[in-house]
Amino acid sequence: MIQLQKPLSIPFLFLPLLKLMAESLLFSSAESLLGKLASAALQEASLAFGVHRHLQHMKETMGLIRGVLLDAEKKNPQSSALSEWLTQIKRVFSDAEDIVDDFECEALRKHVVNTYGSCSRKVRRFFSSSNPVVYRLRMAHHIQDINTRLAKLAAQRSMFGLQVIHLDTRVVHVREMTHSHVNPSNVIGREDDKQEIIKLLLKDDHGQSLSVIPIVGMGGSGKTTLAKLVFNDATINACFPLRMWVCVSNDFELRNVLIKILNSAPNPNRENFNNFETEQLQIHLRNTLEGQKSLLVLDDVWNEDRARWDELREIIDVGVEGSKILVTTRSHKVAAIMHTKSSNSYLLGCLSDENSRSLFVKYAFEDGDEMKHPQLLKIGEEIVNKCGGLPLAVKTVGSSLFSRVEEREWESVRDNEIWNLQQNEKDILPALKLSYDQLPSYLKPCFASFSLFPEDTFLFSSQVCMLWGALGFLPPPKASESMTDVTTQLLHELWSRSFLSEYEDLGGDCRFKLHDLVVDLAVYIAKGEFEIIQNHNPNLYKNAHHLLLMNNNLLDQALLPSSLRSIFFPNGANNEDFLNTLVSRCKFLSVLILDLCEYESLPRCIGKLKHLRYLSLSNNENLTELPDSVCKLQNLQVLNLKGCIKLQKLPEGLGNLISLRHLFITTKQPVFPEKEVASLTSIEDLRFYHCDNLESLFKGILLLTLKGLTLIDCKSLKTVPFHAIKNLEVLVIAECNKLELSMGLSNEILYSRLKLLILRDLPSLVRLPRWLQGSANSLQSLGIVDCLNLEELPDWLPTLNCLQRLSVLNCPNLLSVPHNMLHLTNLKVINVTGSFELWKRYRPEIGQDWHNISHVNLVWDDYQSENEKELTVKI
Repeated sequence: MIQLQKPLSIPFLFLPLLKLMAESLLFSSAESLLGKLASAALQEASLAFGVHRHLQHMKETMGLIRGVLLDAEKKNPQSSALSEWLTQIKRVFSDAEDIVDDFECEALRKHVVNTYGSCSRKVRRFFSSSNPVVYRLRMAHHIQDINTRLAKLAAQRSMFGLQVIHLDTRVVHVREMTHSHVNPSNVIGREDDKQEIIKLLLKDDHGQSLSVIPIVGMGGSGKTTLAKLVFNDATINACFPLRMWVCVSNDFELRNVLIKILNSAPNPNRENFNNFETEQLQIHLRNTLEGQKSLLVLDDVWNEDRARWDELREIIDVGVEGSKILVTTRSHKVAAIMHTKSSNSYLLGCLSDENSRSLFVKYAFEDGDEMKHPQLLKIGEEIVNKCGGLPLAVKTVGSSLFSRVEEREWESVRDNEIWNLQQNEKDILPALKLSYDQLPSYLKPCFASFSLFPEDTFLFSSQVCMLWGALGFLPPPKASESMTDVTTQLLHELWSRSFLSEYEDLGGDCRFKLHDLVVDLAVYIAKGEFEIIQNHNPNLYKNAHHLLLMNNNLLDQALLPSSLRSIFFPNGANNEDFLNTLVSRCKFLSVLILDLCEYESLPRCIGKLKHLRYLSLSNNENLTELPDSVCKLQNLQVLNLKGCIKLQKLPEGLGNLISLRHLFITTKQPVFPEKEVASLTSIEDLRFYHCDNLESLFKGILLLTLKGLTLIDCKSLKTVPFHAIKNLEVLVIAECNKLELSMGLSNEILYSRLKLLILRDLPSLVRLPRWLQGSANSLQSLGIVDCLNLEELPDWLPTLNCLQRLSVLNCPNLLSVPHNMLHLTNLKVINVTGSFELWKRYRPEIGQDWHNISHVNLVWDDYQSENEKELTVKI
C-alpha cells in the first residue's frame, strides 16, 4: 500500500504559488493528448464512428492553446485571471482526455471481438456494447461541447501577452552510473564533522549505561550521509560489537520501532518479528542487547512526544556501559526531549563556501571540464552562494546544469525570482523547486506522482512502472523495449538531476530512495491533482483526479468526484456501499488500489470500468472469488492478487485481457490456466505467491513477451521449463523447496538474456546450477539469500563478465569465492551481510584473501532492513 510518511506543512510564502501547481502539468497533458489524437488507432476509430472532422478540429484548437502553455508556466502566479484561465483549460483537457480514452477503449474492444469473437459467440456477447448509433450521437455531442469551450479559451489567450513556444527544449543530460554504497571520497566537506561525532561516541560517560547524541540540522544538510560515514568507520566498528540502523521518519509507534530495531540486529534464528506482540518484542530485544556494547542509529526522527521516547528508552537501556544512540533530526525539540545535555548535541552547519563550490563543480561538470568554461564557473559561484551551503540544494541545482554550456541558461537559474523568497528550516528548498522547473514536461507528471510514495524506503522501477503506465505517463516503448525499460530510462533522468538518492541499476530492475524534501516538493507540486486526504475537506478534492485516503472514516460517497482517475483505499476498508458507488459513478477510473482491505468479493459491475488499467487487491485475505466480468477490462495492464490466500480460482476469460502486462497471483487452484495466459500478448511480468497446490507450470506453451518471473513460497511446485520463456530478464525464486533448480538440463548451458537472478531460502541449493553460465553476457546482479546449505560458488563464476553486483546474504556455510574474481572487471559490489566466514576472510585490508577481491567494494551492512536484504520488493 502506498502511504504518506508525514504531513506536509506548506510554507506561507509559497501559498500564492499553489494555484498554478497542477496547472504546471498542463503542457505535458496537452502533449499527451495531441499524441493520442494523432495516433493511427484513434484516427481509425474516429472514421468508423463518423466524428473524424470534429476530432481534427479539437486537435487544431488544442494545438493553439498548447503553444502558449510553456510561457504561461513562467508568468507571475499571482495573476488571478491567468490562474483561472489555466484552471478552465485543465478542466476541458480532462474532459477531452476522457473522450479520447473512450474511443481508445472502443477500438480495443472491437479488436478483442474481431480477434476472438469470430470463433466464439460467447466472446461477442461478453463484450457486447450499447447501440453504436446512440454511442456515436452521444460522443459527437460531447466533442462539440469540448470544441466550443476550447475555442473560447483559445480566443482568450491573447489577453495575457503569452508567447508561442511549440517545443519544450529542456532536456536531461545523463551522467554515468555509480553504485549506491556510501563512498567517503564522494562526500565533500564533512571530514571534520565526522571526527567530532566519533569523539562524542567514544567519549567516556563515567558509568552512564546509555547516552544519546543527536545530529541536528536543516533538511538537505547531509545528516544521514554523515551518520552513515560514522556508522561505517573502522574505529566505530571496533568499539561497538553490536551496531543497528533504523530509519524512523514519522513512525514512532513503539511496536513498529521495536520491529525495525530487531530487523537491523543479527537474527541467527531468522525469526519473523512482524508476528510478535509488543511484549514478546521487548523481551527479545532486551535479550539481544544484553551484555553487548551497542550503537543504535535512529535516522530522521520527528517524534516530539516525550512519553513515547521514554517508553522506548526504558526497553533499550539494559545497563551496558558506553552504549550509544545516534539520532538525526531537523528538530531541536526532538533533541531536547531525548534527555540529552546540550553539550552532547551536534549542530550540523552548512558547507563552507569553498566546499560548496567543490560540490557544485562535481555535479555540474564532467571531471576536469570546469576549466574550459571560466565564465560558467563565475556564474556558478553566484548560484552556489544562493544555496546557503546545503549539500542537497547544491547537488540538485548543479545536476540541473550538467553539460549545459549556454551562459544564458546559467544566468536564468542565477536570476530566478524564487531565490528571493525567505528561507527557513521547514520550507521547500528553492533550489529543488528551481530544478523541478528545469525538468522537461514529460518528466513533470512522473515527479508529481512521487507525492504518493514513501520517503527513505527502497522503491523499484517495476513498482513505479505499473503506476506510470496506468496513468499514461510512459511514452510507447521502442522495438525490443519493455515498459519497465522505458520507466528505468525516465528514473535515470530524474537521478541525473539528483532527485533520487541511492539509485542502483540491478539489471532488469533498479532501486532508489526519495529524500523527504523531494517528497515534500512532489506533494506541493501535485496539489489539486494528487491529493492525500486525512480529513473531510471537500475543497481539497472536488477537482482532484487522484485520491489517497488515509483512514476508513473517509469512505464517504461525497468524496467521489465523477472525474476521479485513481483512488487508493486505506488498510482494512470494507465499506461495500462506498465501493459500489465508486464503481458505478467514477466511470473513467484508471487505478483502483484495494490493498490490505477486507472485501470478500467485488461488485459484478466492475466490468463496466472499461478505462481501468490498474487493479490491485494485494493481501485481501477475505477475498474468496472474483467476478468473471473482471475479464471484460480489456484496458487492464496490472492485476495484483498477491496474498489473496482464500481465492479459490482465477476468473474465467483471462485471455481476453489483451493489455495485461503485470499479473500477480495467489490461488488455491491446482491447475494454472496456461493457455489463457499464453494468449496474453502484452504480458511482461508474472508472479506467483503462496500457490501451494500448483505442481507444474508452462507445459507446452511459449511466453515470448515475458521479461520477469517470480516464484515465492509455492510449496508443491516441482517443474518449470524455463526454456519456454525465451526473453526472460528477471528471475526470482524463493521458498520453493521442491522445485528442481537444474531445470532438467543436467550440465547443459542454457543461453539466456537473464539480467537479475535472486535465489532465496532454498535449502536444497548446495551449488549454483550450470545453466546459469549461459547468462555470461547478460547477468548484472546475482543475489543468494538465506541459502543455509550453499557450500561453494563455482569456478566458472568469473566467466559472468557482465556481473556488477554479487550479494551472498546469510549463507553461513559459504567459506570462499573463486580465486580468479579479478577477471570480473565490471563487478562493483560484493555484499556478504550475514555470511560471517566470507566477511572474515575477505575483510578489506585485514582479511587473508582480501587481495583477490580488492578491486570491488565489500559490504557488510549491519543496519540493512529486510527490504534491502532481499534486494527486491517483489520478495
